[in-house]
Amino acid sequence: MADPDQLPVFHVVGFTGHRQLRDPAAVERTLGEVLGGLRAEEGVEWLALSSIAEGADMLFARTALRLGLGWEAVLPLSPAEFRADFDPARWREVETLLAEAEHARVIGERTAREDAYLDCGMETVNHCDVLLAVWNGEPSRGRGGTAEIVAYAREMGRPVIIIDANDLSVRRENFDRLKVGDRHLAYFNQLPTSPRAPVHDSPDRGRSLVQDFQAKVDHAATSHAPHDRRLVAITLWLHTAATMLATAGLAFPVPLAGLPWLKLSCLLVAIGVALLVRHRREQHKWVRCRLAAEITRSALATWGLPRSLRLFDDFDWAGLEPLRRSLDILHRRGARAQAASFDEFKQRYLHERIDGQLAYFAARQQEAVPVLERLRWGFFVCSLLALCFTAAHASHTALPELAAPAWVETWVYAFGPVVLPVLAATFISLIHVHDLHRRVARYRELQVRLTAARREAAFVQTWGALERVVAKAERALLQEVFEWHSITSFSETH
Repeated sequence: MADPDQLPVFHVVGFTGHRQLRDPAAVERTLGEVLGGLRAEEGVEWLALSSIAEGADMLFARTALRLGLGWEAVLPLSPAEFRADFDPARWREVETLLAEAEHARVIGERTAREDAYLDCGMETVNHCDVLLAVWNGEPSRGRGGTAEIVAYAREMGRPVIIIDANDLSVRRENFDRLKVGDRHLAYFNQLPTSPRAPVHDSPDRGRSLVQDFQAKVDHAATSHAPHDRRLVAITLWLHTAATMLATAGLAFPVPLAGLPWLKLSCLLVAIGVALLVRHRREQHKWVRCRLAAEITRSALATWGLPRSLRLFDDFDWAGLEPLRRSLDILHRRGARAQAASFDEFKQRYLHERIDGQLAYFAARQQEAVPVLERLRWGFFVCSLLALCFTAAHASHTALPELAAPAWVETWVYAFGPVVLPVLAATFISLIHVHDLHRRVARYRELQVRLTAARREAAFVQTWGALERVVAKAERALLQEVFEWHSITSFSETH
C-alpha cells in the first residue's frame, strides 16, 4: 500500500486435495514451494481459499498462513455438523485455524452431506484465479472428491497447478489464461489524484486508502460527465434548424441566398456531432469511473460493520470483480483490526449515507421536474398548433373561394404545418434522450425507500437487524449498477 490512493490487486489461489496422504510433511514442503512461487509475483497479493477438511486442506491452510497469505475458509457444512468429521483433538486444531481465517462462510447448510462437499469444491473453483490440487490422478471415491473438482476447474478454463500425491511432481495446466494483475483496476489506480482528496481523521489505513481511491474515481467521473446527451440534443436541434431553414426558403417569397448554405452547415455540423458521439470515449470513461465510484462509496458507507456486506456476491462482475474483491478484503481486515461500536456506526450511516442520499435525490428531482415539464409543454403546444394550422390549411383547400391574408398563407399554411410537427418531435425526443421520465420516477422511488429504511434503522438494536437494513438500502442505491455494468461491459462492441 505504498501509493496512497491505489487499491491492491488480489488474486485467489483455491485448493482441493486428498484427506489421506503418504507423506504429509513432503506435501507440505511442496505446497510451500508452489505458494512461495505465486507469492513472488510482483504487483499482486495472493489470497488462499479452501475448505479445512483433514489432510491436504489443513496442510494448505497452515502453509498459506505461515507464508503470510490471507486465508479464507469455505465450509461445506455448519461448524456443528462439520466437526463430526474430526476427533476432538483435531477439531481443536481446526478451530485454531478458523480463528486465523480472514473470512469463513458455509456453503451447504441445507443440502445432503456429499452434495455439500461437491458444492464447496465448486464454489472454491468459482471464486479462485488458480486452482492448486494435491491429486493422485485417480477418479474420486465419493461425491465431491478431488478428481471431480479438478475436472470442473478444467471445464471452467481455470489455470490449474497439480501436485502429484504420489511422487510430488508439479505440473501446470491452462496457465496461458492467467493474467497477473487487472487492467480495469490498473486503469482506476492510474487516474490522477483528486484535488479534493479528503482529510483523514481515522487511524484505519485501509479506510483512508479507500477514501482516497473513491475521491479519485469520483473526480474522474465528474470530469468525464455524460456530455453525450448534450451532444445528441445538439444534433436534434441542428436537424430541426435545417428543416426550418428549408421550409422558410419554400414558404417565404423573399429570396434568401444564404438559406441553402445555412441549411448545409447545420447538416454538416449535425453529422460531425453524431460521429463524435459514436466514436468518442468520454461516455465510456464516465460510466466506468462512476460505477467504480458508487461501488466504493457503498463500501465506505458500510465500513465498520463487523463483516462486509457482499451485496452482489452471486453477480458476475466481468471485469469489476477485482475491485469488489479488493474492497471486501480491505474492509474485513479493517473490521478485524478496529471494530466500530454499534451506536457509532448506526449514527454515521443514518446521517452520512441515508440523509445525504435523501438530500441528493431531492435536489436532483427539483432539477429534473421543471425540465420535464417545459419539454412536455413544448411538445403539447407545438402539437396543438400543428393540428390547428393543418386543419386551417385543409379547410382553405376545401373552400378555395375564401381568401386568406398573405401572412396566413405563409405562416399558417406553408411554414407552420411542416415546422411544428418537427419541433414537437424534437421536444419528445429530448425527454427520452435525457431519460427524464425514468429519472424523476427513480428519484421519487429512492426517496420513499430510503425514508422507510431510515425509520427501520432508527429502531434496530442488534448488528444482525442493522445489517439487514443496510443491505436493503445499499441494494436500492446500487440497483442501477447492473445497468451501468452492462454498458461498461458491452459498449466497446457497438
